[in-house]
Amino acid sequence: MKYVDEFREPEKAEALCREITKLSHQLEKPIKIMEVCGGHTHSIFKYGIEEILPQTIELIHGPGCPVCVMPKGRLDDAIAISQNHNVIFATFGDAMRVPGSKTSLLQARAQGADIRMVYSPLDSLQIAKDHPDREVVFFALGFETTAPSTGFTIVQAAAEEIHNFSMFSNHVLVIPALKALLDNPDLQLDGFVGPGHVSMVIGSDPYQFISQQYNKPIVVSGFEPLDILQSIWMLLQQIVENRCEVENQYNRIVQKSGNTVALQAINKVFAVRDSFDWRGLGDIPYSGLKIKPEYAQFDAELKFTIPNLKVADHKACKCGEILKGVLKPWECKVFGTACTPETPIGTCMVSSEGACAAYYKYGRLSTIAKRTITQKPKITQEPLPACGFSLD
Repeated sequence: MKYVDEFREPEKAEALCREITKLSHQLEKPIKIMEVCGGHTHSIFKYGIEEILPQTIELIHGPGCPVCVMPKGRLDDAIAISQNHNVIFATFGDAMRVPGSKTSLLQARAQGADIRMVYSPLDSLQIAKDHPDREVVFFALGFETTAPSTGFTIVQAAAEEIHNFSMFSNHVLVIPALKALLDNPDLQLDGFVGPGHVSMVIGSDPYQFISQQYNKPIVVSGFEPLDILQSIWMLLQQIVENRCEVENQYNRIVQKSGNTVALQAINKVFAVRDSFDWRGLGDIPYSGLKIKPEYAQFDAELKFTIPNLKVADHKACKCGEILKGVLKPWECKVFGTACTPETPIGTCMVSSEGACAAYYKYGRLSTIAKRTITQKPKITQEPLPACGFSLD
């Protein structure tokens, strides 16, 4: 395939849907599949994929949204840095409206802080060059997907001797998070749709522990509707055949060993933290990245005094449970009422990859609520339904 339209052909989607339904008739019990990446979650809702699956297949939305897993304490630290005199604080737009314990970056900007939205860390480095009399701090966040660009930017800043530039590193690692999920007794999963963007960097080999240690199948997937449907079909084949393997549906992008150049950039600049606090998942050992001592001059945590406190989430917010896959967004009492994209209480409603934002944006709440697996449907040999697949 060469063009994006080929990954959205309704006829092929219908065919995959029929094959998925056939395989679902061979299941011994209803199954739960987690799509780890928030990008997958939004594609699933945008194209109505969850609605056309047999009721014996439930999709669980995982913690693959980097803004969503950011705890309030780290947001408070970022806001504290931005409020320093003479600081220009640069961030991706997703993080602007994420609520901290008292305010957000957007509100802090309205109150006078110089906070600017950028498209890449290199944009923030250019700001530092343009304002040599100001301290410029970039809010570095994301999984292994965005860590290489942060690393390259720090290397370039060092080479050009830009002394008024630093990073507030909040990069996290996907493998420790998956291990934490698999060790959670409250969450019984039957397989994973593996993250495509992260895997583009780290490769598919690091997921071997899922099949070997936890006996769960995983298929690394692309983000178009045919990608996701094919990945679900591949997972069902493994489950029906009682196999547990790491398979790569996204092989047009993802290699087994990953992207060597990107991994080298991460290893050159970053060291693994002993522990990092995740929203909903708590402290996970060796799950975050910090800047190495060789590049300490670019570490905002060393340049500035920050509160560095753990802050509890709002009592009404269920983002933590949603990120763990224990609850669906519509099971949160404030979803769509007190918590909306305009007035978010939790991070899952703010980020473009958040599960709550996906439910809210694509308006499929009533249908999905009726289809929840808690209804425990019986597995019967029913006639194959028409998919009703829509690309509108």
